[in-house]
Amino acid sequence: MRDLLAALPGFRDNINGEIAEVKLTENKSIYKAEQPLLMQGNEACGWGALAAGCRFFGGYPITPSTEIAELLARNLPRIGGYFIQMEDEIASIAAVIGASVAGSKSMTATSGPGFSLMQENLGYAYIAEVPCVVVNVQRGGPSTGLPTKVAQADTMQAKWGTHGDYYPIVLAPSSVRECFDLTIRAFNLAEVYRSPVIVLSDEILGHMREIVTLPSPENVKVENRAKPVDPPEWYKHFEITPDFRSPMASFGDGYRFHTTGLTHDESGFPTAKPNEIKAKLDKLKLKIMRHREQICEIRTDMMDDAHIMVFAYGSTARAARSAIRIARKKRFKVGMVQPLTIWPFPDDQIAAELEKVDMVVVPELNQGQIIGEIERLARKHIKIVPLQRYDGELITPSQIVDVIKEEHE
Repeated sequence: MRDLLAALPGFRDNINGEIAEVKLTENKSIYKAEQPLLMQGNEACGWGALAAGCRFFGGYPITPSTEIAELLARNLPRIGGYFIQMEDEIASIAAVIGASVAGSKSMTATSGPGFSLMQENLGYAYIAEVPCVVVNVQRGGPSTGLPTKVAQADTMQAKWGTHGDYYPIVLAPSSVRECFDLTIRAFNLAEVYRSPVIVLSDEILGHMREIVTLPSPENVKVENRAKPVDPPEWYKHFEITPDFRSPMASFGDGYRFHTTGLTHDESGFPTAKPNEIKAKLDKLKLKIMRHREQICEIRTDMMDDAHIMVFAYGSTARAARSAIRIARKKRFKVGMVQPLTIWPFPDDQIAAELEKVDMVVVPELNQGQIIGEIERLARKHIKIVPLQRYDGELITPSQIVDVIKEEHE
């Protein structure tokens, strides 16, 4: 971290340990780019957020996500942004929503217990169509669970955590560099689709260190929310457009609109008219589901001639990537599919890969939360094999290879 800070313009260290003073402008580099750096996944999330244009963070400390807040607490003020530690996670996501409505790209970071507390206000953000990013660095649960141990047990909560019909976007990195890249992508998707986006990291990814080379900020693709072009008297904050994505004015821009958690019409005012209720809920669905091809992303490895697929996401994908190489040396034709987008589930891409294989191994750090999606898409003759670990430890490559050997025989 000291090396990263030393690269910032105007950096001046203080031998008494006080915070260094840094003055930045928007167009200057916010991190040391284009050279190898050793950093944590949580640090990479923080730098990715800054590169994407995040200028507000509201949060509350919780293991194992706190390093994200620490990095942004130091660096947001240096680029004209704002960091605020709230009294709890409920207030944190409320502050993030407010900052976004006021025009700032906003985020928070938490873990399982905090993510649970955020669900009601996340529902508010979905129906009010407020772009924001939530990084959930998963740990064992339920309740306080295992604060310093890994799990992938929030997979279904990320989809179904709040009540009602809504369609979340959830991304799942598997490396430090992916923590950087997918945090940027989360902000871009949030801005384009006017929706909360969740980055589903985990304790291993958050705290592991890898050598990465980050791109220069000017080479990072950044999307911004569409602003209205109509005069204020014509503006509808929740207008149902042909692609179901509405321009978004900010508070203070001179446009009149109403924001509420009640089901509302195109101007934002509560409605009890069945046709307007249906139109609103259809909009929440179709702005995501009609753009699945642009949202969903998978990564494949050695699938060209594979008869066996390992389907893995998050930190488990790291073990799976090693496992397929070991299995190949033992003459098993094994490939891997890693979803970078968990929700909406990449049905079309996954179904195409399933057509190639006779068996699928699904390793997860939970009691089986994503395997049902594979079962839903797979043809009847495909053998689906679970590999589930939920004792706070990682699935190893050898465990995956052992399952392949046992089930193949």
